[in-house]
Parts: sequence; structure tokens; C-alpha cells
Amino acid sequence: MGLDAAFWILAVVGVGSAVAVVFLRDVFRAALFLVLGFFTVAGIYVTLDADFLAAVQVLIYVGAVGILLLFAIMFTREARRGSLFNRLKMPALVFAAALLGIMIYTMTATDWGVAANPGLPGLQESGTGLTGRIGEALFSKDGFVLPLEIAGVMLLAAVLGAIVIMREK
Repeated sequence: MGLDAAFWILAVVGVGSAVAVVFLRDVFRAALFLVLGFFTVAGIYVTLDADFLAAVQVLIYVGAVGILLLFAIMFTREARRGSLFNRLKMPALVFAAALLGIMIYTMTATDWGVAANPGLPGLQESGTGLTGRIGEALFSKDGFVLPLEIAGVMLLAAVLGAIVIMREK
């Protein structure tokens, strides 16, 4: 009962933050609502016993994408004005309506019963079996911890290089 209530509260907050991202004219506030939306998706993953996905959601989308987006907005001139309307307004509206139609058709035509029973071998009821196996694959003696750390250092160097390039202008 508590998880169901948490799921629906997070879903309402997530949809509200998504609507705020679309309709806010201040780009910085829209980016903050986008980060809130990322957090609510991570919370929904927790309520669905997908703890690894929640951790990845927080690390990648909140920690990397959200922060990178906020940095980009802060280094952009006149970001407060947001996106002004231009001649692409009508094609964008037609594309968005077509995309909405495709998404509604997909949601109504899909047999969602498959998602309720994933049938993954080794997956325990709480989802920790899959997370444990992924952790073992990453951090065991012959795991992928070194490539993971190298990728992290390279991403940090890329972010610092982008900041240095932007500061010189």
C-alpha cells in the first residue's frame, strides 16, 4: 500500500515536472524541473524494485546530464530569454502531434502483461540478485572496474576542457 502511494505521488510529481519543463520560459528553471523529473523516475524505479536502475538513473541522468545541462545554460549568453518562437513552430507542432499519436497507439496496442513477469534467471524477488551479479561483473578481480574508471576520468577531462574553452570566449 505504501509503495503504491509512493509510486503514484512520484508519477504525479514527474508528470508535473515534465509539463513545467515544456511550458516554462526560463530555461534555467526548466532545467531544474528536468532534474526533478529525473529524480522522480529514479524514485519510481525504487518502488518497482529496480534498485540498480535507480542508482544508474541518479548517477547518469541527475549527476551527469543534469549538471552538464546546467553548466551549459550558465555559460550561454541570454539564456534567460529561453526559446523564442520562430518559423518552425507549425512543423514542430505537427511532428509533436504525430509523435503523440504513435505513442498513444503503442501504449494501447502493446500487451503489457509481458513486463509483469520478466523471467530473468537469478533475479530474486527484491531485484538484488541481478544487481549483485552486475556488481560482481563490474568489481570482481577480472571485472570491468579499470575501464569504468578510465571512462569516468575521460568524461571529467571532457567537461573540464569544455569549461576552459567556453571561458576563453
